[in-house]
Amino acid sequence: MSSLFDCRDEAQLLPGMRQARQAIGRGELVVMPTDTVYGVAADAFSARAVQRLLDAKGRGRQSPPPVLVAGLTTLRALVAEVPAPVEKLVEEFWPGGLTIVLPAQPSLSWDLGDTHGTVAVRMPAHRIALELLEETGPLAVSSANLTGRPAAVRVEDAQEMLAESIAVYLDDGQSQTGISSTIVDATSLVGGSEPRIRVLREGAITRARLRDVLGDLLEDDPEPVGADGGGA
Repeated sequence: MSSLFDCRDEAQLLPGMRQARQAIGRGELVVMPTDTVYGVAADAFSARAVQRLLDAKGRGRQSPPPVLVAGLTTLRALVAEVPAPVEKLVEEFWPGGLTIVLPAQPSLSWDLGDTHGTVAVRMPAHRIALELLEETGPLAVSSANLTGRPAAVRVEDAQEMLAESIAVYLDDGQSQTGISSTIVDATSLVGGSEPRIRVLREGAITRARLRDVLGDLLEDDPEPVGADGGGA
C-alpha cells in the first residue's frame, strides 16, 4: 500500500524522506514535488526500476525518462562532455526548469530505454527534490501522470492517475509553476559537424531567454515534441 507524507509538516518530512530513500533503494517508485510539476522517480541505475516507471505511466522504451541531478558535478559524471555553451545554460538556468540532452558517458552501466546514446539531465530548484537527490544520487524522473494526461500539479492528481504503482508520495502542495521544463538538444555540440542547440519542448524557460544566452547557436525553427514530452 502506498504511503503519503505531507512534507509541509516537519513531523512528516523526515520519515517521508527516509521512506522515499528506502523505496528508491528497493527499486520502487516515488512521487516527489519539483519546481515545475510533480515527478515520478526511480533509481536511474536500476533497469528494473526504470521499466517500472515506464509501465506505471503507460510508456514504451522509445520514451526514456530524463534524469534529475543535484548539481553540475553529477552532470559531468553522466555525460560525455559539457560544452562551453551548455556551461552557460547551466550557470543561467540551473537549478531550474531547463532539461539538457547530451551524449551520455559511454562507460555508464544503465538502461533508461531507447536513448540512442544520449541522456536528458536537469537540476530542479526544489528543496525536497534536491535533498532526495543528494541522498539517492541521480534519479530517472518523468512527469507524474499517465501518458496523454496532464502533468500532475498536486499530489492528489498523481495519486488519481498512478495509484498503487507508487510506493511513496511526497506532498508539498501545489506545484510552484505547473509548467513542465523546457527541453533542449545540445548533442550536436559534441563532435557534430553543424553545432546548434534545438528546442525540443518549450516550457518553463522561454525560447527568448535561451536566445539571450546562446545567440545564433540556438536553432531558429525547432521541432517541439508533444505535451507529454516526459520531463518534470
